[in-house]
Amino acid sequence: MEYFEDKVILVTGASTGVGEGIAQLLYQRGATVFITGRHLEQVKQTASSIDITGKKVIALQADMTSPSQVEKMFEIVMSQQGALHGLVNNAGITGPHNTSIVDYDIEDWKTVIDTDINGVFYGLKYGIPNILKSGGGSIVNLSSSNGIVGIAGISAYTAAKHAVLGITRSAALEFADKGVRINAIGPGYVDTPRMQLLPDETRQWMANTHPMKRMGTREEVAKTVAFLLSDESSFSTGAFYAVDGGYTAQ
Repeated sequence: MEYFEDKVILVTGASTGVGEGIAQLLYQRGATVFITGRHLEQVKQTASSIDITGKKVIALQADMTSPSQVEKMFEIVMSQQGALHGLVNNAGITGPHNTSIVDYDIEDWKTVIDTDINGVFYGLKYGIPNILKSGGGSIVNLSSSNGIVGIAGISAYTAAKHAVLGITRSAALEFADKGVRINAIGPGYVDTPRMQLLPDETRQWMANTHPMKRMGTREEVAKTVAFLLSDESSFSTGAFYAVDGGYTAQ
């Protein structure tokens, strides 16, 4: 199932977690995958764990809150591969939990917003022109189930993930007739290695918030991303795809 043979795709924030799972599936389906993160050694370790040859999964250092670093990231991809066909804006942070908006630290707020929405903006701003140069392609932005519902105590994250839907829809309309499709997905709780470190009772609570009574897997999220990056979804743009076990249907 090599949907992405001869395709070049960049996945941000892919040194671990959901991003790593996405990169792994895209590699398995034939893509050349660039993965990014703020800590280069960690990104390199992830790249080599997916592709020991180092030829098809390539590590890049990039802080998505820095427009100059994001611009440079795309320049490197284009100089090395000569094309970019897909982009997954995955990098993000949750920020403080269980914190009332009146108690939310202003610097913490700025950090979450800068990472979770400004990072997506920079990805689109500098990524779309390169995808256009490459003949078109597809972009997937990672929102969340929090992108369409509210949860008390994580206001910055919730606000940013709502904003991801807004920027996805606006950008999708701007480029709908130019060969670039842009969609967003909204995962619920995903059973990443980090989640597996939590106490059993916390993990069970997370699982039970979904009507399916379990957490999602990284592969389930990655398969939805792969579908949206592929020609299998050629008439989809500006859409939101929930991958949340029914969470937002409640």
